[in-house]
Amino acid sequence: MEWRLKAFDQLHPDELYALLALRSAVFVVEQNCVYQDHDGVDLRALHLWCGTPEAGERTTEALAVARLIPPGVLYSEASIGRVATAAAVRRTGLGRALFQRALDETAQRWPGPVRIMAQSYLTRFYSAFGFSPVGDEFLEDGIPHFYMLKP
Repeated sequence: MEWRLKAFDQLHPDELYALLALRSAVFVVEQNCVYQDHDGVDLRALHLWCGTPEAGERTTEALAVARLIPPGVLYSEASIGRVATAAAVRRTGLGRALFQRALDETAQRWPGPVRIMAQSYLTRFYSAFGFSPVGDEFLEDGIPHFYMLKP
């Protein structure tokens, strides 16, 4: 497995396909949630993932993905979103490793607070990284969420 971090315009089509395939598998198929994944934010985000490389440079399968979003794109703070791990690698620590790496990369590029939109059942997971819920629970695409902030 290899970690990669690239801007949208640096992604090879095979890499982009792998990232979008994992996001679709998790958010659309597993969670049975029809939503517009292509929201324009990918174009301005950095994409972090862990994947299995083919015999060379490119990722052929993404196992864990996240997008790192600069301040001013979604919120006044930097953000991390579209965090997903493949079902086959859940409960192995890869999700924690992904999110810690995402936080480290975000802090290096955009020091300051980080805001996320977390599915409610994951608030305990994100709290372990220093995030606290902000405001009331709300529905996003029919799924309960909280905004969370890490100062």
